[in-house]
Amino acid sequence: MYSAAFAWARAISYVEEQLGALITTTWLDDAEIIGLEDDKLIICSPSDFRREQIRRNCQRYIEEALKELYKRDIQLVVWGRSELQEHRDTKAIGPVWIRDPNFSFENFIAGTSNPIPLRAAIHVARHPGDPVYDPLYLYGAPGVGKTHLLYAIANAVAERFPEKKLVYVRGEQFTNELVRAIQTSGTMSFKKRYREADVLLVDDIQFIAGKESTQEEFFHTFNHLYEHGKQIVITSDRRPSDMATLEDRLKGRFGVGVMVQITPPDADTRVLIVRDKAKKLGLGLDEASVEHIAHKLCDDVRQIEGGLHKIRAFHDLSDMPLTVEHITQVLADMGSSGTEAPIDADTVLRYVCRYYGVEQKQIMSQQRSRNVAEPRRVAMYLIRSLTKLSFPDIGRYFGRDHGTVHHAVKKMESDLKSDGGRLAAVLQDIEASIKSNT
Repeated sequence: MYSAAFAWARAISYVEEQLGALITTTWLDDAEIIGLEDDKLIICSPSDFRREQIRRNCQRYIEEALKELYKRDIQLVVWGRSELQEHRDTKAIGPVWIRDPNFSFENFIAGTSNPIPLRAAIHVARHPGDPVYDPLYLYGAPGVGKTHLLYAIANAVAERFPEKKLVYVRGEQFTNELVRAIQTSGTMSFKKRYREADVLLVDDIQFIAGKESTQEEFFHTFNHLYEHGKQIVITSDRRPSDMATLEDRLKGRFGVGVMVQITPPDADTRVLIVRDKAKKLGLGLDEASVEHIAHKLCDDVRQIEGGLHKIRAFHDLSDMPLTVEHITQVLADMGSSGTEAPIDADTVLRYVCRYYGVEQKQIMSQQRSRNVAEPRRVAMYLIRSLTKLSFPDIGRYFGRDHGTVHHAVKKMESDLKSDGGRLAAVLQDIEASIKSNT
C-alpha cells in the first residue's frame, strides 16, 4: 500500500501533466496532505476560493491518478481550516505512514554507484538513534533515490520497532505548518507533534533556507530530538555548505552525523536498474535491448522508469516487437542531451514563490507591499538572467510594460551592490534549487 504522501506527490505530477505547472501550483501550492483514511485522501486548503477551484478543476484528475495507483476508487476530500482544527482537536495529525513494499532496501539498486548510502540507511533503520549516524543526511540530484531510501528507512523502522513514533515532513510543509500554527495560536501542538517523534524524516530540507522563523523552530526541534537520542534523517538536493541562506548553526548541526551523497547510477548500475524494472513491468527484453536503454537513458532513475513505461505502452498498444531497432524509435526523443534542461518563466516563478512563501497570484497582482515587491523583483531578475526572454516578453508574462521590468532589474542590480550580500545569497539559493531540479 502506498503512503499518503507518495500518493499526493504522484497526483500532483499527474495534474501538472494535464493542466500545466502554473495552474497546478496556483491551485495546489498551499494544500496540505492530511492522510489516507477509508478510501479517502484528505487534504486541507485554507482558501475558500482555492478549495472550490480544486474541486472544480483538479479533483477528477487527482482521483484518476489515485485510481491508477491504488487500482480502486479513492475519493479526494478537501478540508478548510475549521475541519482541520476539528480533526486536530480529536486526533494527533501527521502524514499516515503505510508500509509500502515499493520502497524497500531490497529493491533499491545501489550497484557500484551507491553502496555506502544504502548501508548507512540500513544501519539507521536497524539502530535508530545511534549517535554516530544522527543525523543521517542524504543529498543528491533529483531522481537518484533519496526519497526511496527515506521511505525505506521508515518502512523498516515501522516493521522492526512498531512502538516508535514516525514523523515525515517536507521542508516546505514544515514552513507552511509553522506559519499556520502561529496564525491560529497552535504553536504548542505544533512543537509537541515534532518534538515527540522517535524518528523524524525530513525531505527536501533546502526549502527552509532563508526562512528565519522556520530555521529558528527547526533548530530547536533538532536540538531537542538530538539531545534525547532520537533519530533524524534529512534529504536535500545539495550539501548544507552549498545553501547560502541556511544559518551556520544549522549547517553545523547537519554535519555532526553522517553525510552521504547519492550519485547518478553509472553504466553498470543502469543495466541492473533497467533489467530489474523491465522485469517488473513484464517486458521480456534481451540483453542487447537492456544495454541500449541503459546507454540511452543515463540521467537518473526517473528517466529510466519513464522510458520503460513508454516502451511498455507502445508494446501494448501496437504489438511492437521488443527489438533494439523499435526501442530506438520509441526513445528517439529521450536521452541525455549533455546540457542543462531549459528553464522557463513558470519554473523560476514557482521556485521564487516557494522560497519567499508567497502565492503566485500575489506576485502577479498590483500589490506593492515589501513582502510581495521583493519576490516580484527577484522573479523578474532571475527570469531575465536564466531564460532567453526579453524585457517586453517578461513584461507580458507579468501583465506589465517592459519599462517596469527594466526598472525592477536595475533596482535589483543596485540593491545587490548595497545590501551586504543578502540578496546575492537569496539569488544563489533560488538558482541552485532551480538548476538542481530541472
